[in-house]
Amino acid sequence: MSNPVILCADSTCDLNKELLEATKVHLYPLHVNLDGHTYQDGVDLSPEDIIRIYDERRVLPSTAAVNVQEYIEFFRPFVDEGYDVVHISLGSGISSSHQNARLAAMEFDGRVFAVDSGNLSTGSGHLVLEAAARIAEGLSAEEVAAQVTVLRETVCSSFVVDTLEFLHKGGRCSALAKFGANLLRLKPCIRVDNRDSSMSVGKKYRGSLNKVLEDYVKEELAGRTDIRLDKVFITHSPMDAAYVEQVKELVKATLPFENVYETCAGCTITAHCGPNTLGVLYMVK
Repeated sequence: MSNPVILCADSTCDLNKELLEATKVHLYPLHVNLDGHTYQDGVDLSPEDIIRIYDERRVLPSTAAVNVQEYIEFFRPFVDEGYDVVHISLGSGISSSHQNARLAAMEFDGRVFAVDSGNLSTGSGHLVLEAAARIAEGLSAEEVAAQVTVLRETVCSSFVVDTLEFLHKGGRCSALAKFGANLLRLKPCIRVDNRDSSMSVGKKYRGSLNKVLEDYVKEELAGRTDIRLDKVFITHSPMDAAYVEQVKELVKATLPFENVYETCAGCTITAHCGPNTLGVLYMVK
């Protein structure tokens, strides 16, 4: 008979309070370095803090992975209590967190399973929900990890970025590209490749934010028959609630999703993409 299973994840899964409670997932916060101090994502630093500090001092944070020893100390109490652990990591192509979690798991003789989500934000959040459902069904940790690993290639994640200022300041966008985008009022769509969690620029939208968000949602969802309709995430960095409500109503009008979850992006997404970043994240059949 298999051991009971505990579900864990990196804080970057960006689930809201209700979903965190429903899935009973235990989060480990990534580190955020800002203005000479190290914080824990979502614990003593919020996305709103990042935007406020940038507006006041033009200082941007950097993010850092959880190290191997930290993961060992995180997993050990669960294993000592008789649990097996499934841990959903931030994509290995984005951070060394998964590699470190996998190395930490080796210390526990097959009791801890580190799953590479191949994703970020609620792209990995989708897999947390999938894992929680399988744990509730009584599957072993090994079975849950194997099934969720297969499912990661069905997750579709993208975000529309309102400004390239944060990407530029973080060294991820040239000054010329930033100038050109701002001049043309372009808002790029950033897509995540769920095979290796690499990111690339998709369509570049033009116009006001409300028009761009409308075009983005329609192009992502309209006429699609391959999308799973059990759940969809609308995940955003700090932005006016009216934009979020606009997207929520359009998503509901476009496809009959059973659950439309709104969540706030954590410090990792906000640090790299800035305010008014929004994504619609779903799974395909």
